[in-house]
Parts: sequence; structure tokens; C-alpha cells
Amino acid sequence: MNGRAITVKGIGSVAAKPDLTVITMNLTTTMPDYAQTMERASKDVEGVRHALISIGYARESLKTANFNIRMEYDFFKDKNGDRKQKFKGYTCTHALKLELDFDMKHLGETLTAISTCGSHPDFKIAFSVKDKAAVSAELLESAITNAKDKAVVLAKAAGIQLGAIQRIDYSWGELRLLSETEFGNGMFCEVRGAAVDIEPEDIHANDSVTVVWEIE
Repeated sequence: MNGRAITVKGIGSVAAKPDLTVITMNLTTTMPDYAQTMERASKDVEGVRHALISIGYARESLKTANFNIRMEYDFFKDKNGDRKQKFKGYTCTHALKLELDFDMKHLGETLTAISTCGSHPDFKIAFSVKDKAAVSAELLESAITNAKDKAVVLAKAAGIQLGAIQRIDYSWGELRLLSETEFGNGMFCEVRGAAVDIEPEDIHANDSVTVVWEIE
């Protein structure tokens, strides 16, 4: 190596058609007693799970994404105007996730089952891809190609010759592979028990790499 180098950042981009539906649900329970809160929270989750099993889902299909329990207080001012707090109870929040193949009829059946189970979760629906590794690999290939194309243009313009690659830098961050199309409880009546013609937007993702070439 002669110590001379050129550093280029390559930007990769990819558009992928969604083939996976992701339903995230939140069940929230507040009761004065800790044991009562946990019992009620457990019954709510089992209500959702049993509803899903009744239409063909495996028990393990419903995953816990997050679980939290905290103490709740009511705040007020006493007769002297001082701020006081009074213990209200315990709040349990259980976040659940369900993934299914993209099929609007199946989604409608699933939402109908959830809505009639009595647990009444808040939910949001998003669209993603099943083979995330393939999309990530395509992004990296695109980024490397972009870096190389830029390096070739820069070298030609500068009248220099590219040598061997000295280094490739990449930050291994998590990619957000979700369509911009999403909806929640407000659109529930539009898909419940019916096959609605919804075509989610393609998933657009970007990633980058930095490549260092030796200059001959």
C-alpha cells in the first residue's frame, strides 16, 4: 500500500412487496389489588388466545412483545393547596404480537375472532415481509454496487486508477421493514369478517456501506 486512498459511501435501496401481516395488540387492566390485576390480565390474554385457536391458530402463534405492571396514583390538592397523591391500584399492560400471511379475508376472520372474545384489545396492523434476511442481503449488494459505481466515476474524473479494496465499514443496525400502510381500531369495521381490497404500499428500505479503495 502507498498510503493513498479514496473513501466512498454507497447507498443501497430496495422495494419489496409485503407478504406478511403483523397485528400488535395492547391489553390494559387496572384494579386496586395486585393479585386481581394479574388474574384479570391473564384472563384477557387467554381470551384472545382461545379465540385465535378456535379459528385454527396454534397456541404459540400469539407472542408477548412487552409486559409491564406499575402502581397508579390519583393526584389532588388538600385544603391547604398542597399536592397529594392517593394510591389508585395496579395497571398491567400486556403487548401481544400475531403474524400471519398477507390475506385480507384471513385478516378479517382473525379480527372478528379477536373482537368477539371479550378482551377488547387496542390494536394496530402493519405489513412486512417474511424473508427479512433476503431483503437485507439485497440492500447490501445494492449499497456495494452503488459505492463501486461512485468510485469508478470519481477515479475517472480525477484521472486516477482504483486499486484493491482496503476496508469496508458497515453499521449493523436493525432495518425497519414495514410498509407505510397501516391501520388500527378505527378501521376495524372495514375489515372485520370481510375480504376488503387493500393493497399495501411496497416496503422501501435504505442502507449504506463505506468502502475504502487504494489508489494506484
